[in-house]
Amino acid sequence: MQIKRILDDTLRKALKPNKVLVLLGPRRVGKTELLKKFASETNEQVLFLNGDDIQTHNFLEQRSSENYKRLLGDIRFLIIDEAQEIEDIGRKLKLMVDTIDGLKVLISGSSAFEINNQVGEPLVGRMTVLKLYPLAQLEFQQYENLIETRGRLEDRLIYGGYPELIHLGSNQEKEKYLKEIVYAYLLKDILAFEGIKKRDKILALLQIMAYRIGNEISLEGIGNELQISKNTVEKYLDLFSKVFIIYPVSGFSRNADNEITKKKKWYFQDNGIRNALINHFNPLNMREDAGKLWENYLNIERIKKLDYQDYYVSDYFWRTTTRQEIDRIEERNAKIEAYEYKWGNKVLKAPSQFAKNYPDAKFTVISQDNYLDYIL
Repeated sequence: MQIKRILDDTLRKALKPNKVLVLLGPRRVGKTELLKKFASETNEQVLFLNGDDIQTHNFLEQRSSENYKRLLGDIRFLIIDEAQEIEDIGRKLKLMVDTIDGLKVLISGSSAFEINNQVGEPLVGRMTVLKLYPLAQLEFQQYENLIETRGRLEDRLIYGGYPELIHLGSNQEKEKYLKEIVYAYLLKDILAFEGIKKRDKILALLQIMAYRIGNEISLEGIGNELQISKNTVEKYLDLFSKVFIIYPVSGFSRNADNEITKKKKWYFQDNGIRNALINHFNPLNMREDAGKLWENYLNIERIKKLDYQDYYVSDYFWRTTTRQEIDRIEERNAKIEAYEYKWGNKVLKAPSQFAKNYPDAKFTVISQDNYLDYIL
């Protein structure tokens, strides 16, 4: 089964002459397949280059408009996969779109850190950035009825949404594939950064984060556990977010004295990667972290929905010193919406302190009964 990606149509609308369209996302989420599909279906002549190919580096090494005009000829559509692998790619692309009239450029990258460093400054005002995630329920729904969707919920909480998983029959195959992504791709990408050599510390930190999804994190405390500095922990976490493994959420407050804002919570971009890191693929009835998996799943599915639908909100968690808490807060145009995730027993009303501090805020409990309305 080949699932149509939501960004398939978005890319077509976003691609403009003399601009660079950047497609970001973790490895193995389908960026290359999406670019190839895009190239095969366009009526234009396309030059498709791969940043991992030494020939591509040779073609682009001489940074001159004459060289790039010779390379492209009459072609006015250039695609470069894994563009961050090409040295000084930002300045090279800037020269192309500034001097070759009508040229459209589409590039992909698996590291926001490298892409931002390489293309950020040179292409200011000349680029648009889109992000591709593991498969979203928004994409699965094109091929599933309601009964199928609900029947596959547990599988998605445990194995996540990487596209290749839909072609694997057994749970053992899925587990092997996810571990391969972690150890052959994600760890390799992290360790490739200059000065990052402590593989054991990197893996241990990722595992700590996997066990503590949805918890407030003390950088100093984790540093003490791993015998590394607080600054090193912060540096590694930032790097993990740049290669799309985890992402942070800050605490929400409007200056109420008892609201916590100093610590962050961290979530994984995919449940399957989280479970692969701690080698824990037991079914939900045999594990104690079903609520945490539910929270992580709903958070990232909500982010996919909002991002793909180009709907921007500021998102937070809310917690007080007396341990009243809410899983997710969204703020847009000064309006506040609060969401509490419940896998089991429901909560029927907002915490008293939240209701007092924010009487106009909307509060909703997201459970197995209504979660599809929340993520679709």
